[in-house]
Amino acid sequence: MSSSKRIVWFPILIVAIQILSIHTVLSQSQNNAFLFHKCSDIEGSFTSKSPYESNLNNLFPQLSYKVPSTGFATSSAGITPDNVNGLALCRGDASSSDCSSCLATAIPEIRQRCPSNKAGIIWYDNCLVKYSSTNFFGKIDFENRFYLYNVNNVSDPSTFNTQTKALLTKLTKKATTGDNQKLFATGEKNIGMKKLYGLVQCTRDLKSEACKACLNGIIGELPNCCDGKEGGRVVGGSCNFRYEIYPFVNAA
Repeated sequence: MSSSKRIVWFPILIVAIQILSIHTVLSQSQNNAFLFHKCSDIEGSFTSKSPYESNLNNLFPQLSYKVPSTGFATSSAGITPDNVNGLALCRGDASSSDCSSCLATAIPEIRQRCPSNKAGIIWYDNCLVKYSSTNFFGKIDFENRFYLYNVNNVSDPSTFNTQTKALLTKLTKKATTGDNQKLFATGEKNIGMKKLYGLVQCTRDLKSEACKACLNGIIGELPNCCDGKEGGRVVGGSCNFRYEIYPFVNAA
């Protein structure tokens, strides 16, 4: 597949039985494509010039400064009841400059899209940014999750689904064992005459066992998420996977 060929993806937000009827177009040449966002109303809202807004304004520069060198950071600002917690994660194969660029886009965007929400999350192809008034560090995010899939179908869905799950399961083991501190892994697998490429990743506030549980949970969404599709993702607030029949991982 050439780099100029576009792929149509359809995101499905998993909230009870609600199906999100929007679509986004992604391209291999788009290194910083917007994927999705969610503003939470559960934790309430803040007012302009309030202590919470001041703490939020202090939080985001901390993340912008910390993350590019390592690809991940958590930070907190303020004291109860106006404290705010946040994290940012860049894709494990993103360069420091691509990471920094993604955050420079994502942070003002989440502020614009969730102008008074005390909690929100935004995903781009190269990064995610999440903030909340509650301490969510080290806990699997079960609430924020959506699907993306390529509309093109493979000829043998049953075999393809089985082989896709096998690859992602293997990558989960690779990402959560040994000295893999990035909780990130990529790999490939031959399926007949085609080659399948995969990626898994967790936010690094999780322990390896929690990361494994998170990834196993979303891999369990196969084949519901993307039955027999040439490409697919399940993207969450704590972990995500992606597979394609073309190379998409950035070269080291």
